[in-house]
Amino acid sequence: MKRWKWATLAGFPVSFAGAARAEEHGGQPLPWQMNLQDAVTPIMEMVVDFHNLLLIIITLISLFVFALIGYALYRFREERNPVASRRSHHTLLEVIWTAVPVLILVIIAVPSFKLLYYMDVVPETEFRIKAIGNQWYWTYEYPDQGNFTFDAFMKADEELAEGEPRLLATDNEVVVPVDTKIRLQVTASDVIHSWAVPAFGIKIDAVPGRLNEAWFEATETGVFYGQCSELCGRLHGFMPIAVRVVTKEEFAAWIEKAREEFARADGPVDLAELDEIAQ
Repeated sequence: MKRWKWATLAGFPVSFAGAARAEEHGGQPLPWQMNLQDAVTPIMEMVVDFHNLLLIIITLISLFVFALIGYALYRFREERNPVASRRSHHTLLEVIWTAVPVLILVIIAVPSFKLLYYMDVVPETEFRIKAIGNQWYWTYEYPDQGNFTFDAFMKADEELAEGEPRLLATDNEVVVPVDTKIRLQVTASDVIHSWAVPAFGIKIDAVPGRLNEAWFEATETGVFYGQCSELCGRLHGFMPIAVRVVTKEEFAAWIEKAREEFARADGPVDLAELDEIAQ
């Protein structure tokens, strides 16, 4: 559901350029776009809610400070106050300008902590996908779907199909089923990378020797794009991420095809055997 075609500015809905065309262009940034990309996961919906709350708060604060400065310039100008006041303390004002910011921070902290907890605690998921950052491409593993592996490189301009975005399309896409909770495990083979898809509300570092986890549940079908968001070398800007969300029936058919196309040369890894070796 496209809940966020509108952004809230000081309590009033304001439409931004490009938002109405987001569905046409898929999950990617648009020219002159000012709003966030449309949310397609519960996490991103909460991120947008929190963003809109902060937008209202900072707008009200800015208007209040602007009005206060204007009042001070008018009320206490030299013509009206030839003799400046020597008052330096006012107990009530000091209590107010200390208590009000604390109250504002508490209002911000409550949804902030709820969002962080919701993002950090991985719920019960149906299967895992492992993303491995390399200089400069991504490797993906499906350990619970036959343990096949494939690499995803950015498509050159001459390889782009009609409608595919330049610098964002990849030769192999990550394919996931709609309305399915998926555990995402992220690491790297060389330097620090970052796996980020704005429409999913995910941005997680890929660190060599460390396995970071996140989760997502896409609620709409389509292709959604992201990029490595950690400066990882001279081709950092050329390792995009493309995630295709399909129906569960289409995903089952793709899995059967992918098991053959991306089959490991040494055959599927026996995870139980690996556990025994590790022990």
